[in-house]
Amino acid sequence: MNLTGNTILITGGNSGIGQGLAAAFHALGNRVIITGRRQDTLDATVAAHPGMTAVVLDVADADAVQRVAAQLVRDHPDLNAVIHNAGIMSEEDVKAGAVDAAEAHVATNLLGPIRLNAALLPHLLAQPRATVMTVTSGLAFVPLALNPTYSATKAAIHSYTQSLRYQLADTAVQVIELAPPYVRTGLQGERQATDPNAMPLDEFVAEVMQILQDQPDVTEVLVQRVHAQRYAERSGQYDAFFQRMNDMLRAARHG
Repeated sequence: MNLTGNTILITGGNSGIGQGLAAAFHALGNRVIITGRRQDTLDATVAAHPGMTAVVLDVADADAVQRVAAQLVRDHPDLNAVIHNAGIMSEEDVKAGAVDAAEAHVATNLLGPIRLNAALLPHLLAQPRATVMTVTSGLAFVPLALNPTYSATKAAIHSYTQSLRYQLADTAVQVIELAPPYVRTGLQGERQATDPNAMPLDEFVAEVMQILQDQPDVTEVLVQRVHAQRYAERSGQYDAFFQRMNDMLRAARHG
């Protein structure tokens, strides 16, 4: 991926990792368009980065995805990159038998990027060069038991990304997967935002941008902190990693 000269759409660019990536790409002179569900946080992000553009979008809303995609193509004909970052994450008690949270995760984390990608691909395929970046998670490879559907949607997007890359291999569209580790953001509220065990957001974004600069043809962007999780199965450490990670989280919740 070229780090300059792009018009980039970043979903969920009004907070967390999306906001960090938006600021980094904007600082390099790219035209950056962010989406999010809240007008106030979009406005605050744009105010902090003059020249950035914002559009309200709930990626779980299929009709809104179609409408906003058409608007973006019309208003930004040079759009040549999309970063599918928007997502939700909450704990689920499978013993309770409720499925509302699971369905919300699927609608946002899985169907959201698939629908938006389908709406934008005809335009991206017509560009001289283009990039589709999906944001998965280390939990795509070793799941958190307290977040079963979140982990499952990220595993599904990992699989989807591989198939997308294969199908687009003979086009000018580069497909990249970004798999973050546990990063200090507000995804799960104040606890995660202040957790000293989470990777600081600025350090994560800086390492991601360095990888993209050093490896323009990269297919998976993996900061060092996520390697053990990403390669747990390959290294033969999957069972031990899964047990240790989930036992530590359960102890923290009940400690």
